[in-house]
Amino acid sequence: MTGIDDLPIRDELRGQSPYGAPQLDVPVRLNTNENPYPLPEALVARIAERVAEAARNLNRYPDRDAVELRTGLAAYLTRTAGHRVGVEQVWAANGSNEIIQQLLQTFGGPGRTAIGFDPSYSMHALISRGTGTGWLAGPRDADFTVDTATAARAIARHAPDVVFICSPNNPTGTAVAADTVRALYDAAQAAKPSMVIVDEAYGEFSHRPSLLPLIEGRPNLVVTRTMSKAFGAAGLRVGYLAADPAVVDAVQLVRLPYHLSSVTQATALAALEHTDTLLGYVQQLKAERDRLVAELGAIGYEVTESDANFAQFGRFADSHSAWQAFLDHGVLVRDNGVPGRLRVTAGTPAENDAFLDAARTVRKEQHVEAPSTEESA
Repeated sequence: MTGIDDLPIRDELRGQSPYGAPQLDVPVRLNTNENPYPLPEALVARIAERVAEAARNLNRYPDRDAVELRTGLAAYLTRTAGHRVGVEQVWAANGSNEIIQQLLQTFGGPGRTAIGFDPSYSMHALISRGTGTGWLAGPRDADFTVDTATAARAIARHAPDVVFICSPNNPTGTAVAADTVRALYDAAQAAKPSMVIVDEAYGEFSHRPSLLPLIEGRPNLVVTRTMSKAFGAAGLRVGYLAADPAVVDAVQLVRLPYHLSSVTQATALAALEHTDTLLGYVQQLKAERDRLVAELGAIGYEVTESDANFAQFGRFADSHSAWQAFLDHGVLVRDNGVPGRLRVTAGTPAENDAFLDAARTVRKEQHVEAPSTEESA
């Protein structure tokens, strides 16, 4: 049989692995940063109504510019992120991954480079390679924060075309201060200038204000968001960006025609009508996240400070062995490849109780290093 290595694929894709997490049938699944709460029945009913309306016109193409949806997203950001955003500053696509892909198709590509600060969201590097954009791994400190001076020097040295700043960062949960973003933006403009993309997929879960207001007066700064996490709509696949209107015009040069279906737009609009209810679930998850961080620390794990809906913990002598130990106890967490550490998503109180019970047992079974003062929360 023909294998992938027998095909004439691009050289930079050889030896790479596709993105993914194991979807195993276990009692407690806390490995993919999903919102554990099903959509409320009132929203499900409203989705059915909106989709039924859209279905009457499925013989026609959808609104290729998704104006109604972008208007709703702009109103949501204006209300929740502390900065007025107009419809002309918002663009939507199939998940924040497609937003990132469109940005890299527009501002990256062959002969251009992107930099991120590892460990971070692995899709930044994967989509960079997929668009022919060279990838550069910038540094993080031992506590997984981004040191402003060190990062600025890396930008000055490499002069990348695209800079990724993930805040809160996946998989570590750490946030980036606004002053750091300002400094790295200035460094990026002095070096190239280049586009700076702030990935706020988990922004609603943060203790800190959104970085969205920083787009004011910074035409090369983009903030990306998603409806997968805070809106509990991972199956919907809607992501969006906020930026200078010129950025929105630019990404439309590469977007596929009619890329957001009528059904997707209708469902997203229904979700925006129930923002208050859905953000109530976010408050519950923030409290559960804080409980996980506190109790994991009390058990004896080293826990990275988190502003997301998950927590990174360790340190294990063998993280994969520890991952298997949790699985043996019926709990699926994520082994992201960060040495000595695992990641757990905040679930329902019952799911988190089951995880913490397993964590106490695994702590006794596995060699876990004592937490250091600098890196524990």
